[in-house]
Amino acid sequence: MRTRHALEYYLDGIRAKNRVILAQAITLVESQRGDDRALGRELVARLRALAASSTALPPAHRIGITGAPGVGKSTFLERFGVLRCDEGLHVAVLAVDPTSEVSGGSILGDKTRMTELSKHPNAFIRPSPSGLALGGVARRTREAMVLCEAAGFDLIFVETVGVGQSETTVASMVDVFVFLAFPGAGDELQGIKKGILEMAEIVVVHKADGESRIRALEARVMHETVLHYTRTSASEWARTALAASSVTGEGLADVWASLVAHRAFQGSRGAFQARRRTQEERAFWALVNDELRARFDRNPCIVQALPEVLAGLLAGTIDAGTAADRALELYAKTR
Repeated sequence: MRTRHALEYYLDGIRAKNRVILAQAITLVESQRGDDRALGRELVARLRALAASSTALPPAHRIGITGAPGVGKSTFLERFGVLRCDEGLHVAVLAVDPTSEVSGGSILGDKTRMTELSKHPNAFIRPSPSGLALGGVARRTREAMVLCEAAGFDLIFVETVGVGQSETTVASMVDVFVFLAFPGAGDELQGIKKGILEMAEIVVVHKADGESRIRALEARVMHETVLHYTRTSASEWARTALAASSVTGEGLADVWASLVAHRAFQGSRGAFQARRRTQEERAFWALVNDELRARFDRNPCIVQALPEVLAGLLAGTIDAGTAADRALELYAKTR
């Protein structure tokens, strides 16, 4: 049975940059247990208050990384993260893995796929099951970022499961959103790209090496053109497309320079803090929705009546809308 410690244990451990305690704290905020949830909320609230009262450290740079399966997100993060760690920066990777419907755990195990980075003293990797969440983002990724930021990490990467319109979830919780693209991807990916390119602030055509290098450079030009024509205002960040290889290292310095430039651009216009405030508002509504669903699921009357409602739905005697109305009406009467 997992031990739940007192609040000060987590606070002191995180502020002392203890990786073991940080991992325990993330487990705490990810927990479904009511007592864990309460303690996790108090921990996050205390850390936010401490951060607001201190100007000793600037907020960490929160970076979302997405791309289709097989594009090399973990490979990119390992090579890129090691470079930053070797420069003295502290890097955290919140790798959101697909969830096993059997065990409820992570399927891919990003920590085993980023072995070099996971061994670096300046790095912290946390694979978390997505819980089948929309957009491949773990339920408590926002809170995990707060914990990592409080532990003094300079860069916090959120690596998502895959791509699609629901990736707006991760784009809404980071400071910059990076899309990794295949070199010379054909029409089969255009539907995916359309939604992602509307959100991506930096596009990296990955695997720009060997026989794929020329195709990657051509794809970079294509993406650059698309990004140029989708720019809505001359005052907004000029979204850029780059080509890079995690095998040769070519182009990775350009990616870092672009991330630094984006951060400086946001800071010079007050956009950084404005974006963080917007994130807080979205987090509020996400947590409200999450808690309402949790209370609905725990309601004794719902637990008792739901099997009959679902049986009618599956038998075809009622439709989904009617079933939902009945369940919600029953829930409202028990409040």
